[in-house]
This record gives sequence, structure tokens and C-alpha cells, in this order.
Amino acid sequence: MSSEIRDQVSADSAGAREIGFAVPQTYNASRVLFDNLAKDHGDRLALIGPAGTRTYAELCTDACRWGNGFTSLGLKRGDRVLLFLDDTPAYPAAFFGAVRAGFVPLLINTLTPPDLLQFYLADSGATVAVAESEFSTRFNAEACKDTRLRTLIVVNGEVGDHAAPAAVGAASWLAQFPTELAEADTHRNEMAFWMYSSGSTGRPKGIVHLQHDMAYSDVAFAQNVLKLTPGDICFSVPKIFFAYGFGNSVTFPFSAGAATLLLPGQPKPASIFAAIERYQPSVFFGLPTLYTSLTKAEGADKTNFSSLRMSLSAAEVLSAEVFNGWKTLTGLEIVEGLGSTEVLHIYLSNRPERKKLGAAGLRVPGYEVALRDKDGRDVADDEEGILWVRGDSNTPLYWNRPDKSAETIREGGWIYTGDRFVRDADGFHFFRGRADDLIKISGQWVYPLEVELCLADHPDIRECAVFAAELPDRRMTLKAAVVMNNRACDQGEVTRKLQDYVKGKLLPYKYPREVIFIDELPKTGTGKIDRQALLRM
Repeated sequence: MSSEIRDQVSADSAGAREIGFAVPQTYNASRVLFDNLAKDHGDRLALIGPAGTRTYAELCTDACRWGNGFTSLGLKRGDRVLLFLDDTPAYPAAFFGAVRAGFVPLLINTLTPPDLLQFYLADSGATVAVAESEFSTRFNAEACKDTRLRTLIVVNGEVGDHAAPAAVGAASWLAQFPTELAEADTHRNEMAFWMYSSGSTGRPKGIVHLQHDMAYSDVAFAQNVLKLTPGDICFSVPKIFFAYGFGNSVTFPFSAGAATLLLPGQPKPASIFAAIERYQPSVFFGLPTLYTSLTKAEGADKTNFSSLRMSLSAAEVLSAEVFNGWKTLTGLEIVEGLGSTEVLHIYLSNRPERKKLGAAGLRVPGYEVALRDKDGRDVADDEEGILWVRGDSNTPLYWNRPDKSAETIREGGWIYTGDRFVRDADGFHFFRGRADDLIKISGQWVYPLEVELCLADHPDIRECAVFAAELPDRRMTLKAAVVMNNRACDQGEVTRKLQDYVKGKLLPYKYPREVIFIDELPKTGTGKIDRQALLRM
């Protein structure tokens, strides 16, 4: 890793001083896992779930085999390894094996099609990939064209007939390698792993994270909000390839010597309920859309949720209906927070003992947050501003994208989020939309999110999304896609009632001109509402 990147990272920032964070200059992120051996946690369960169990000792052994295996392929320090994996024990083993050996794993969304997979391979220069058997045929001629990929390692099944050249099955391949591996002498600010942005506004961006970032996010967020102990079992429905899921399933439980429940496959309510019943997790991580589907799903009222002590949500605004529905079902209040892949995890969060419904929360210790106007001046409480955040887990750059890096990563290590917030006198932050999503409807400015939050509180609506759409004459209009509790309603009558509801709650011109009735909102691979798909409706 170049000294230019190292120089952008403070070794003694205000955030690090606040939380007492310190790691040595020579530091490797695999210690998040391997330090459990030093703490005599080797016999404790690290992973449970339908894909199998692993103790900490077994997982460390697996990781060493992976690291030695990657080294045998001729990889050099800092070379990239693309991970195209579901949530099974192979994921943390391959991840920590790569990091321990000094290589850089890429955590890739498993819904990625071959054309986008080709971009990830070409952009990163990865020569090695690890994929689930069921996804291995995604590495076809289209995906591998003009890339440096040489070897595909296939886990949890057979090698597909149409997989890339030099594909090998992981089980027999790993068996030949030693079960011990010394950690690479990486600098605390060397690259450790990458994640890619969703690419909703252009080409995805490779978000670089450093060796110390995992430990920092644990000390800042998990130790202040989650307060995990070795007796906890964490269950994150959002997948590991998602930054939120990565912290929930890997960083935080392993830092505490706790266990992680991994659920592979598509997370349907029935399988989630069954996993909760069988494995009895204590901390549950979801998203607003997931909580919505769970509270409405068949079998919810027959599930025993008594093992849970805490439920968390992030990524999107949580409505009162979902909050109250989950509390009625489980007895637990959802703790809402906000983070980003650029920061690695959550930097604004409510607390179990201190929360406000609809708020992203309070500043998480270790992170500086500021609300500023478009000229960069700080705004007062109850005034709207754009959120800036700084902490030692911030990405230093987007890989090979100096233009995008300059737009987002500002002087002094601040990240310009582009999110509009209002902060109240108690320090709680309330999301008001994106800085660039203000649209003019009938000559008046409207924020779609404001209308969406209004509709989400209607008792007849299960979930909804409000978005701007361009008319053939280039004017903009406001549309609402709604999922009703009663699917057999009179759509014309309900449309008028919903429009009147918005007019009564907000200013009259803010009502959605068109209401689309659908059975389910489209979702991205990370469980968020797929707003690009809505625009195609």
C-alpha cells in the first residue's frame, strides 16, 4: 500500500482519543478472529447454523488453510481475492485466511450478474476468486473476459461445468495445506479488504478499508451500543457482503468471543422464524423492510422470540407502524441506527435506554458528525443541514476513482454523505432525504421522502415508496408505490383517500399524483427498497 494512502489516516485522531482506541503500527485484522485463541476461547462456538458449526479453534484452522492455499497460488502482498459467497462457515474462513496472509479480499454481492462481475474482476485485478457452487457458473466467458482471473475455488458443492478455467473444489484443495499460518506484518493503515458501492448512480466504487478499521468499529459502536458478551449469539439477516451484515456477523461477535448464527439462502420469514426457534439468538439485526415482512408473515405469532434481548435496524427510516408491530410481536423495541459502507458500520445510533422513534440516533462515540449548509458552514439545532462524518474507520479513498474520492472524502478525513438531517436539542438526528433529491412539482419544491414517511404512517399501508418520475413532456411528477394490508381494495377509491391523507398531513401540493398498487416492493440484495426498479414501473 502506498505511503500516500497511509498519510491520509490519522494515528491519533480525536475520535480515537475519545474511545481510547490504539493498535500497534504493525497490525493485522485477522487478530479479530485469532485473538480468541489467546483469550482461551478456542473451544467456544464461533459459528452455528444450518451450514454447520465451528469452534474458534476450528475456524482459525480453516483460515490458516485458506491463507496457505492462497499463498500457494503465487499471490503477492496486497493482491486481491474476490469472494462470491453465501453466509456459511467458508466465508469468514476464506476472508480471515486472505487477510492473515497479507492479501485483500473483496466482498461481492451474490446477486451480481456476469457483466457486473466482469467489472469487479477487471477493476480490482483479482487473479483468484472463491465462489459458492451454485454461483460458480456466473464466472462464464462474459464475466472473465479481459480480466486477470486465473483460479476459481468452489465451495459447498461441485464445480460447475461452465465455470472459469482452472476451477477447483475447495474441500480437497484445502486439505493439502498446513493448519498454521503466521500473520503478515501489515501496517495498521494498509489495505485489508474492499467492498463495492451499489452503483445506483453510476459505476460501482471500490471502497477500501484498512487493517485497523474492523477493530475501530467494534470499540466505537459495538462496545457502546451492543455490549456483547461471550454468551451472546448474533443473528444478522443482512448478508456478510453488506457492510452492516459484515459487522453484525463477523467483526462484533468475534471481537467479543460470541457466536454467530449464519443462515444461507434467501431469507424468507419461515426460515428466519425456524432459525430463531432452533438456535435461540440473543441479538437480532434487520432492516425496516425485513421487520415489515416479519411482522405480517404467517407464523409470526407462533414463534418463540424469548431468546432475543436486542433488535437492531439500519439503512432506512423506521416507521412507527413497524416499530410498534415488532414490539407487539416480540416485546422488544427496535434500536435504530445509520451507517455507511464508507464508514464501515454505524456512526449514528439510538440506545436501548435512550431513543426517539424516527431518529437515526445520537452520535456514536469515536465519530465526529457535523451538519453543514451547502457552503460548508455549521447549522444550528432544528435547522436542516448536510451530514459530514469523520472517524478512524472511514475509507481513505475509492479505488482508482480520484474524481469520486474528491467528491466524497474531503480535507481532514471528513466524509460528505450527501444526506440531509435535522438535529434536535437532545442531539438526535432525523433524516430528511438526499441533498440532491429535491424536485419541483407544479412549481413547488418537494422531498419525496417526506411524502413517503407520511404515507408509511397510514394504518392501511403495509409498506410504500415514493419517488419522482419524469413525464413525456419532461415535467416531473410524484409517484407512490404501495403495498396494502387489504390487497382486494378498490384502488380508485383508495388512491383518492391516500392523496387526501397526504394533503391533510402535509401541504396540499405534496400529494402523489399517481399511486401504484403492488404485491411487494422490489428489494436490492441488501434488503433495501430498489428505487431504480421502481423507476422502471
